[in-house]
Amino acid sequence: MSLDDVAYLLLILISGAALGAVAYWFFHRMKVGSYQSLVNGMMHKAEIETESVRKSAELTMKQQQVEQQRELERLWQVERRKMQREEERLKLREDKLETRMNTVEGKLTDIERREEVLAIGKSKIEEEKRQTAELQHQLVLELEKVSGLSSAEAKDLIINRLTNDVKTDAANLVRKIKKEAEENAEREASTIIATAINRMAGSCVSEITLSTVAIPNEEMKGRVIGREGRNIKALERATGVNFIIDDTPGVVVISGFDPVRMHIAKVALADLLTDGRIHPTRIEEVVEKTTANVHKQIKAYGEDAALRGGAMNLHPELIILLGKLKFRYSYGQNILDHSLEVSHLLGMMAAELGLNQQLAKRIGLLHDIGKAVTHEIEGSHAIIGYDFAIKYGESKEVANGIGCHHQEMDAITIEGSLCSAADSLSASRPGARIEAVEEYVKRLKRLEDLAYEFKGVEKAYAMQAGREIRIIVTPDLLDDAGTVALAHDLTKRIEEELRYPGKIKVTVIREKRVVEYAL
Repeated sequence: MSLDDVAYLLLILISGAALGAVAYWFFHRMKVGSYQSLVNGMMHKAEIETESVRKSAELTMKQQQVEQQRELERLWQVERRKMQREEERLKLREDKLETRMNTVEGKLTDIERREEVLAIGKSKIEEEKRQTAELQHQLVLELEKVSGLSSAEAKDLIINRLTNDVKTDAANLVRKIKKEAEENAEREASTIIATAINRMAGSCVSEITLSTVAIPNEEMKGRVIGREGRNIKALERATGVNFIIDDTPGVVVISGFDPVRMHIAKVALADLLTDGRIHPTRIEEVVEKTTANVHKQIKAYGEDAALRGGAMNLHPELIILLGKLKFRYSYGQNILDHSLEVSHLLGMMAAELGLNQQLAKRIGLLHDIGKAVTHEIEGSHAIIGYDFAIKYGESKEVANGIGCHHQEMDAITIEGSLCSAADSLSASRPGARIEAVEEYVKRLKRLEDLAYEFKGVEKAYAMQAGREIRIIVTPDLLDDAGTVALAHDLTKRIEEELRYPGKIKVTVIREKRVVEYAL
């Protein structure tokens, strides 16, 4: 190959290289321009989005600022209203205080004026007293001068004359009264006797402590007594009262001081006579059933009394205590009837005086509630009733009315202070109460309580109008020798602590029963 050919090839190679370089530069330039435009587009878009976000944030901040400003304005308005109300209240108080101050100042001025008037009046009275004393002294001197007697001599003369006149009048009056008394003695004596008879027309001891049950025929008396007296002994042991079967035709007499026991015994005996089956086991069943029925009846009596007395929402225990009052007497007067009467009287008093009528009637109904348990708890029935009223949810006004009706505590209400007056009105009616009944019941109850103080005594019944006490002991606690000692010790205690007419028979019964059931 020639030199020219080589040169030509080199020229061609150089030209190709130059063209390739130009083409590469041109291509690179175009690519860089495309990237630049892309970057510019992205930058522009980012600027637009940034501006949008900035505007949105500014708008949100402005909205939050507006809401905060509104909330602050609302709180400010609330506080402003509070301040206005407080200012109005303070202004009203200031006005009231100013009015009161003006009133007080007026009263003080009036008091000062009256004090001045009183001082002037007092000085005038003192002057008048002085002048009166001088005139009195001058009159005494003139009288002494006219009469020729001194004041002491005149005084003695007047006293002697008055004494003689009084003695003469007194003698004439005594003579006249004596003459009238002699003329009216027979008539007055008859009136006094008639009044006493009327006052004694209420229930007496025999009517309260004795009850009778009619029997269909005389043969039934033997069945009530039973073989060797086992039926009547079972009756007395189960009920705690005496059954007296004598020659009185057509009746069996029941004697006891506890009216609830007597009622149970009377109803039980009537049921036994109707049924015809009379034996110890049947007697115990009937007495147990009758006791349950009587307890239901006691509740019914209490509910009826609460309804009649207008005492709503009484505690169930107070209802039971009210019902028990139906079987209790105070000096011959039925306590439940007396309580209802006091309730009505107290209600009428409260109505006339414009007081709380419901409170007054409630106090009157419950005022003797303590008498339902006085044989179980020592103390005054008024204080016992007060404690029970507090225990079972009665108001302090009602409890105080119960406790103060015998002046054993101070009354805190007018209604409570009136209770003693209503109680006296109900109790002071002719024949309403008899002292002998209450003392009789207390003596018999004390007789039973003495027996219960000895260990091993299960039941104690005062019978035969207090002439006998029958005691049932627990056989596991006392043996035969212990029963003898119990009878001896109780007899000594009765002789030392009780006062009673005649003698008291002490009977101690020790009986052990074993019951099994064959299946």
